[in-house]
Amino acid sequence: MSSRRDTVSTEIELRLVVSDGPDRAVQADLSYAPTDPYAVRVAFHTGTNEVVEWTFARSLLTDGVTHPVGDGDVQVWPVNTDGSPRVCLSLSSPSGRALFEAPLPQLVQFLTQTYSLVPTGCESDFVDVDAELATLLSDD
Repeated sequence: MSSRRDTVSTEIELRLVVSDGPDRAVQADLSYAPTDPYAVRVAFHTGTNEVVEWTFARSLLTDGVTHPVGDGDVQVWPVNTDGSPRVCLSLSSPSGRALFEAPLPQLVQFLTQTYSLVPTGCESDFVDVDAELATLLSDD
């Protein structure tokens, strides 16, 4: 796990749950930066040069460690697979659906680092409202 003063990132091996065959290992990078304090990014390495990136609420991932959450494109819930505590991450888009399992200890370690950087309830202290408004109001 890498933790600089301004970011937290880690590589993690997820298990892609496949209904018609054996599960597959998928490498992913989790990252968090105070410049976007409410969000976590997951970059999935597909085995080609393509990287698929998803961004969703840090609180969704945090809550999903202990109980099922999400009713949209991202759903998260805890499971115990083969005696190993894991967290399921279900993603859906117009391109399809995917179900991943992440090892709970690594996920908790990553989230703990993010909350050390930006504690719960302090996220708004890291948002530059003027810059966000300028982006929203720009003609580009």
